[in-house]
Amino acid sequence: MTPADTAEATRSTVQKFLGLRLAGDTEGLAALFADEVDWMLAENPVVPWIRPRSTAAECAAQAEELARYTVPQDARASVDTVLVDGTDAVLMGHLSGTVRATGKSFSGPFALRLTVEGGRITRHHLYENSVSIAAACTP
Repeated sequence: MTPADTAEATRSTVQKFLGLRLAGDTEGLAALFADEVDWMLAENPVVPWIRPRSTAAECAAQAEELARYTVPQDARASVDTVLVDGTDAVLMGHLSGTVRATGKSFSGPFALRLTVEGGRITRHHLYENSVSIAAACTP
């Protein structure tokens, strides 16, 4: 596979990931994640949907957990930039939402680094405004 083919395959998988995430398709996401995933999200004990994950099923379930703890109609995410280099992709944008239990809102920029190998996501590293999210989860 040429470098251009590899980048195109990565871009295609990232677009599929975004579509499945938007649709809330946990089964589709589980099939898209590799059996073992290098998952990184800064630990935040007051945020119930942020926890260590490593299997395809655990990674896919994060979307359901986020929906359970936040107000779905208030959830917003925009992707402003997608950079692809070989098997790696970085998405940058803005996210916001409201925590169901407290009624408090959170917002901020994010960057998501994904690695795609063999058509499946092997790395998912999310960098977000964890201070804003923790404050929204705190009564």
